[in-house]
Amino acid sequence: METRRRVVVTGLGCVTPLGHDPETFWTALREGRSGVGRITGFDVSRYPTQIAAEVKDFDPTQELGPKEVRRSDRFVQMAVVASKRAVAHAKLDLTKENPTRIGVWVGSGMGGLATIEEGYRELAEKGPDRISPFFIPMIICNMAPGQISIALGVKGPNSCPVSACASASHALGDALRIIQRGEADVMVAGGSECAITPLGLAGFCALKALSTRNDDPAHASRPFDKTRDGFVMGEGAGVIILEELEHATRRGATIYAEFTGYAMTGDAYHMTAPDPEARGAIGCITLALKDAGVTPKDISYINAHGTSTPLNDKIETAAIKKVFGQQAYQVPISSTKSMTGHLLGAGGAVEFIACALTIRDQVIHPTINYTTPDPECDLDYVPNQARKAAVKVVMSNSLGFGGHNVTLVLRKFEG
Repeated sequence: METRRRVVVTGLGCVTPLGHDPETFWTALREGRSGVGRITGFDVSRYPTQIAAEVKDFDPTQELGPKEVRRSDRFVQMAVVASKRAVAHAKLDLTKENPTRIGVWVGSGMGGLATIEEGYRELAEKGPDRISPFFIPMIICNMAPGQISIALGVKGPNSCPVSACASASHALGDALRIIQRGEADVMVAGGSECAITPLGLAGFCALKALSTRNDDPAHASRPFDKTRDGFVMGEGAGVIILEELEHATRRGATIYAEFTGYAMTGDAYHMTAPDPEARGAIGCITLALKDAGVTPKDISYINAHGTSTPLNDKIETAAIKKVFGQQAYQVPISSTKSMTGHLLGAGGAVEFIACALTIRDQVIHPTINYTTPDPECDLDYVPNQARKAAVKVVMSNSLGFGGHNVTLVLRKFEG
């Protein structure tokens, strides 16, 4: 069997409720700051949930230009900006690269929801002849990687996983495989989501999936805590530059981590609820560890899906216990979503960035708002304060509506 090519992380780009660059974002995570507040983008007075983790002070016009901004939905704008910043962060000079050997794999769960709502209002009020010719290109999820490839001038593999909350993690795992197989040398991979809109919020409220802790937004997202009452919507984009190892070392790139494992499974159980036996998640974690060539004893830290919903946190905890046995109680676990809210189709990418920086700095960010222990969630969730630790191998979970499970494994690069 041919030895598969090694893949490393060389660039990070993000637009999040906690900052628009990796260092600002990472500092906020380490300090345990919440990005959740009352929604400002529209009137929420009639909604049972009135809070979310919005991206503030995002102005894409300088990097994209006003014309491109008018022709693209906010989720595409964030994806393109994060991608450009990831390329810059990687110090990747695209003028010196073969564009056919660089691909883009960026997912989104919801696509251009704000544009859909605006388009329908135009249709209802002014008629079909007033719909913009850019309406369709602006709403489709694959326009994020499409526009990124145009902005960067790269012509390699290009696609868009759409798997709800697992979209970005599927994108990263698929990009890993593409490089391992030799189909590209560099992949621009991640996810983008901007679904905090009147219809998006109403839909999640109807599912009764969201926290209603409107009087205390900063403490609303409380993964694994007994008093959790639902997730908090977030928005943003995370994009990572993945490179084949020899390509990265040849150009003297900074390597943040090595990407070593990927697995995906399906629950085949329910549209929105996880399998109560956690069989899909258990299988996914087991396969990812095998793919990475590690055992549960090798894992230094788990970045949990950790949504702050009653079912998800309990089922994810059960899956970790089943795979790790007694070792589960020795592994620190934290939820980025306690601070960012749930970025849906972008969540896995933003959490992957947190994992890479955890390895770089040997610091684990906390799960904030963990105050009341839950007997069914009884592991070490790094409550409320960051922790210095020897972190060598990291595992990250993403579990999406539809029963999509993804587990990714990164490790400290050791040459």
